[in-house]
Amino acid sequence: MGDKVRVRLNKSEIEFLGLKVKKDNRHRLTEEQHKELITLRTTPNKRKFVETIKKLDKNGRTISSTEKLQSKPIEVPDNFEVIKVSTSKTTGQQWIQYAPKKETIEEAVESFDFKSIIEKYINPLDIYGYDTVTYKSTNLKDFDKLIITDVHIGMDTDIDNNTMYKAEWDKKELFKTAQIVIDKTLEEQESDILYVDELGDLLDGFNAQTTRGGHALPQNMTNEEAFDYALEFKLKILYGLIGSYKEIHFNNICNDNHSGAFGYFVNEAFKQIAELQFKNVTVTNHRKFINHYFVKEICFVISHGKDDKSLKFGFKPQLDLKGVDKIDQYLKQNKIYKDAELIIFCKGDSHQLLMDMCTSDDFYYFNYPALSPSSNWIKNNFKLGRRGFVNESYKGLKHYQKINFIK
Repeated sequence: MGDKVRVRLNKSEIEFLGLKVKKDNRHRLTEEQHKELITLRTTPNKRKFVETIKKLDKNGRTISSTEKLQSKPIEVPDNFEVIKVSTSKTTGQQWIQYAPKKETIEEAVESFDFKSIIEKYINPLDIYGYDTVTYKSTNLKDFDKLIITDVHIGMDTDIDNNTMYKAEWDKKELFKTAQIVIDKTLEEQESDILYVDELGDLLDGFNAQTTRGGHALPQNMTNEEAFDYALEFKLKILYGLIGSYKEIHFNNICNDNHSGAFGYFVNEAFKQIAELQFKNVTVTNHRKFINHYFVKEICFVISHGKDDKSLKFGFKPQLDLKGVDKIDQYLKQNKIYKDAELIIFCKGDSHQLLMDMCTSDDFYYFNYPALSPSSNWIKNNFKLGRRGFVNESYKGLKHYQKINFIK
């Protein structure tokens, strides 16, 4: 037990520390009690006895009253927030710590000048050599699909320069990867209609945090750089493919655990630019955790796998009974069983390629690989991993997959 300090106290201090009144009011205090006393004596809002309950007789005279020792309410300054509350084990006295509020994604994007963003990218056709858009007619299949996920723009894969497997993921590598996606998609083209599914985690984070906050992420870009490069990345893919397809339909997941609302604003800017420039392009930004769309009799149910707020553990790479039940309920609620001849559940998040057509008799369960390299944490705790994307084509209910891994 530590040394105690002998101190003379006044009545309010004795009450504050929860001690008994003595004749000389001298008490031996523990180290914690002594610290609380110093705080009490130095704080500008010292505790005072304040009348909290008063009883009156029928003539309005006071017959009893109750007083409570309390201090003035602590006022938190504007643009500050409480970050810590400390409570005394002996007295219950509390102190608060506050700090400047961190800007939320929504607050940051409110200041974005979307008009200027659109004007910045509104005349790219001359850059890419298109006076008019023409496409080559290819009808071997009904439609093609391009599936990318987990691009994690802004992720620093080796912030401490100690990773076991070196892999850059900066602006240069991002656009180099975009060109690989374009070239391979055109090489594998079998239809003049293309659906592009981007299954979430387009950006790695906002203010170096995940969407829920509290999880620090190594970043190699500012928020503004990540926004610009993500928009340019999506436009580069659009401009690289638009001359070869009669129709292109983009489906973007905007409810995930890394991009969240930040990813939505990138995709919304992309939607406004793309649909304004091209009548044969549609962009749908999906805000729910699970979403779906139909192409003829095939229903594609799309999700990142984790959401932006509540699901710490989302859909697993290997489908379990809990996942089967969740998907089954979604399909029933949206009456998909009635209208679809083939149902394919598509997700990202796991950074793994696993195509499951057996666990459920009612739907396929497809996991798609991450387009980005693995983070330093993944590489050090697991292994290097394989990054890539998938091209698909469909004829009736038959589907054909072309897996593209990137070294």
